[in-house]
Amino acid sequence: MQKIETTDVLIIGAGPSGAVAAALLRQQGRAVLVLEREEFPRFSIGESLLPQSMEYLEQAGMLRAVVEAGFQFKNGAAFVHNGRYTDFDFRDKHSAGWGTTYQVQRGQFDHILAKEAERFGAEIRYRHEVKTVDLNDKPLVTVQDPDGKIYQVKAEFILDASGFGRVLPRLLKLETPSNFPVRGAIFTHIEDGITAGFDRNKIRVTVHPQHCNVWFWTIPFAGGRCSLGVVAETSFLERYQGSDTERLQAIVAEEPSLRELLANAKWDTPARQIVGYSANVASLWGKGYALLGNAGEFLDPVFSSGVTIAVKSAALAAAVLQRQFAGEQVDWQNEYGIPLRKGVDTFRAFVESWYAGGFQNIIFHEAQQPEIRRMISSILAGYAWDQSNPFVKETVRRLAALEVLCTPV
Repeated sequence: MQKIETTDVLIIGAGPSGAVAAALLRQQGRAVLVLEREEFPRFSIGESLLPQSMEYLEQAGMLRAVVEAGFQFKNGAAFVHNGRYTDFDFRDKHSAGWGTTYQVQRGQFDHILAKEAERFGAEIRYRHEVKTVDLNDKPLVTVQDPDGKIYQVKAEFILDASGFGRVLPRLLKLETPSNFPVRGAIFTHIEDGITAGFDRNKIRVTVHPQHCNVWFWTIPFAGGRCSLGVVAETSFLERYQGSDTERLQAIVAEEPSLRELLANAKWDTPARQIVGYSANVASLWGKGYALLGNAGEFLDPVFSSGVTIAVKSAALAAAVLQRQFAGEQVDWQNEYGIPLRKGVDTFRAFVESWYAGGFQNIIFHEAQQPEIRRMISSILAGYAWDQSNPFVKETVRRLAALEVLCTPV
């Protein structure tokens, strides 16, 4: 009978949450094994980082590697709808902390973070897939290696950082329906050919001229390329025929400013589609495990919150585990579940307001108060956990009141 391997912490997935958690745990002296189903580098969306995430990359000792990679600098977000334009400079915000970050090709970015985790001493096994998990005693997982061989690993604790793979939610039947409509995204990378009229230091979010709940992202990369995508309910996307590239081109052509901006673009990468990505779970933790980032909950890509939530969850979980391994009594709900969800719920309220049109009325309103703009800028920059911000402390009430004030008569 094959010997069961042992480790302190088993991490499922080597994406940003898994890599950051691994680095933080290694700095605590823990033995860390990371099992990643894919081979890195691999393609992923979620390419426009938020400044808040820089704090956790710095905490994990990974910041220098990210800075030296030469990614596209980012200092804010721009919004366009029917000829109206507004933007937020994340350096002009209510919350203390980073005001700039990067727009990244996730294959390269995630690989850099994974290599940094290995530099700190974490072991990462690529193309190793978790098949089953047993939580009756200490967590025990059954794994399949690239050659199809099966082995087992026993850990003191498991962190699920599997992202959209959602390994533990699927194996433990933790998933609950998202309250968001089923939306999809069609996206690609292009050589954008943009010569003017575009601030490459900001992500551009463009609203469809006839449908406020349909929007496009344009994320500039270094080297004259960008990520381009459209997000809409699946019933809207299904109206368009042809390949995913042809469908995306047809929808982009309906938005005059985007059509003009990308007039010289070279569509050199086949587009692809994902559908029904919003997800939720009954609990973010349980006996012997915790869920990080998208494995626990994914809202929507509109405010680029995914990586920030991922690395925030990694830092929170690593801090709780440090106390737990030190023999202290810990409360995962009050020290991890509730704190993490507070920020997620702030993002959720803004996402819901965006699709209902209320937040769009706010950001395009002509008479904006500078201090309120700074509070909103903070949340758009990822500071959704800053309780000194009234729009974090009382998100739903404050946002609803502002919507009323900004709704056209």
